[in-house]
Amino acid sequence: MAGKSASELRAQLEQLQAEYDAAVQAESTAVLNDIREKVAVYGFTEKDIFGRKRATQGPSEVKYQNPETGETWSGRGRAPGWIRDAKNRDKFLVK
Repeated sequence: MAGKSASELRAQLEQLQAEYDAAVQAESTAVLNDIREKVAVYGFTEKDIFGRKRATQGPSEVKYQNPETGETWSGRGRAPGWIRDAKNRDKFLVK
């Protein structure tokens, strides 16, 4: 099998990757400058470009806890079995 060795191909790949990275950097700068110019000319806002931002939801705070097992629930989503049929959930509130 005639061809390049793995080390030769790796060197070629690294060279191509470096060329690719340089081309992306150069093009990115030109595109970003063009966008900034158009934003300034047309008065676009962040909302115009990206639309309405969604609220980021982090982990929910624990609101209820099963006193027998210690299992917790935030009060969001489907209720777990241990609290699902409770008429008064107050006894499960985390204080």
